[in-house]
Amino acid sequence: MILTGVLLAVLGLGFVGWFAARGRARLLHTGRGSLHSMPSYHGWHVVLWIVIPALLAWAAWSAIMPGLVDGAVMADPAAAQLPADAMSRAAVVSEAKAIAQNPDQAAFNPLAQTLAEPVRAAHQRFGLIGALLVVIVALAGGGWAFTKVRANYPARTRVERAVMGVLLLASLMAILTTFGIVASLVFEAGMFFKDVSPIDFLLGTHWSPGSARGDNLGESFGAVPLFWGTIYIGAIIAMVVAIPLGLMSAVYLTQYATPTIRKWLKPVLEILAGIPTVVYGYFAALTVAPIFRDFAASLGMANPSTESALAAGVVMGVMIIPFVSSMADDALAAVPRAMSDGSLALGATKSETIKKVLLPAALPGIVAGVMLAISRAIGETMIVVMAAGAAANLSANPFASMTTVTYQIVQMLTGDQEFNSPKTLSAFALGLVLFIVTLVLNIIALRVVKRFREAYE
Repeated sequence: MILTGVLLAVLGLGFVGWFAARGRARLLHTGRGSLHSMPSYHGWHVVLWIVIPALLAWAAWSAIMPGLVDGAVMADPAAAQLPADAMSRAAVVSEAKAIAQNPDQAAFNPLAQTLAEPVRAAHQRFGLIGALLVVIVALAGGGWAFTKVRANYPARTRVERAVMGVLLLASLMAILTTFGIVASLVFEAGMFFKDVSPIDFLLGTHWSPGSARGDNLGESFGAVPLFWGTIYIGAIIAMVVAIPLGLMSAVYLTQYATPTIRKWLKPVLEILAGIPTVVYGYFAALTVAPIFRDFAASLGMANPSTESALAAGVVMGVMIIPFVSSMADDALAAVPRAMSDGSLALGATKSETIKKVLLPAALPGIVAGVMLAISRAIGETMIVVMAAGAAANLSANPFASMTTVTYQIVQMLTGDQEFNSPKTLSAFALGLVLFIVTLVLNIIALRVVKRFREAYE
């Protein structure tokens, strides 16, 4: 409630400051170009000096306030009854804070219920102090900026620099997040490789983290079956489905479909990309997998499993059809019309023109779409979890149960287990390998797209 009030107060001050600064700047305008910046820039300059210092002050106070609240609670007479043990004391205080935020919550420790009121009072007191501080900072910043509203003040330059700084910060956030992900993966994977040899991990053929014991951990962390399952399901079976269907749909939409049919069919096709993957997982587990199980039984297989690489791969291929189709559509549409017209003028049929002229010319864009689709497929989790199974099998039988890297990452990081155990840390090693493979595929796809654009732009 206090945070909402502070934000509304800051926004209100900014609103008032904008109108006040703009009005004063208009009074300075003589109609002969005497102002360095337009009145609206002076208004935004005041808004920036109200909002940004206020938000920084609130962020700083939010970092300081928990310590002040803890100090006030410990100074309360009721805190004398807290246990001497640091862990037990922290547990009681944490429960008291939870009760203070939710008074209807039942108290496990009676002392926590007693401390809840001092905690609530301290939060309210220091929250009000922080709100007052933020308002003072906002008024001070706005007042200083208001004094700068002069005819020769470069408000436009200051505002544009501030906007540029915000844009730079937004771009750096994405870069820093990527570096943070890579650093965390490398650090945790390094902890794993202290116990397990990278050679055993990358070349071993037996994956059984649950049976890992003693000094021979490498024998239980052979990830080749996981890599094979990921490639077999995501890069072979799924692509066998996605590439022909996606490419043929793109050819039909660009070369044969009437404008009315294309207008309706293309959005319907692209809806596939917006369906949640868990829905695809349910469809694979409840509809597609039993069909393939019955088909395998009709072929004479003994006790075929409902979970199979084929079921997961086929549904995954359907899911990524829009990726292949959209890229192929754009690539075919970007081929110069003169090439197809020249082929038709020389006597080639439309199908021959497509096969001999359009597809070769659009091949870089089509390959880029396929690479992006593969990188999307090998990172899929829900369909594999619900349809492919958990068995780490090194088999070429599409009706066999298989698992992938993403499934094992989920399995290793869930459940009650030590975080620093090799079993848990193996998830980060798998994630690092998956990250590297996906990065390489994306780089290749971007290089192909760049070549494609250079050829036809």
